[in-house]
Amino acid sequence: MNLPKNINQSIQYQEESIVSKEIVSKPTGTITLFAFDKGQGLSEHKSPYDAMVMVTDGVAEITVSGKINIVEAGEYLIMPANAPHALKAKERFKTILTMIKS
Repeated sequence: MNLPKNINQSIQYQEESIVSKEIVSKPTGTITLFAFDKGQGLSEHKSPYDAMVMVTDGVAEITVSGKINIVEAGEYLIMPANAPHALKAKERFKTILTMIKS
């Protein structure tokens, strides 16, 4: 796949939306880019897989097992398998979600 060297150029914000772009999909895991407009989010849910969220632009509020984490550009957070988690854009943010399935 031929993506720009700057990951933030690979996905664009859309007003009042969440945009996603899967860049790797393998039986063992996925890598997905997301762009969240300010105020957008994902309600609490669980995943059967471990995942890492790395914020590449902006600021996210990520709640994992009831603990609120403020994650800024350049920072990452591990979300353990089966842990309830939710995301909210404190301001516009872009993130890389790496999900490990095995």
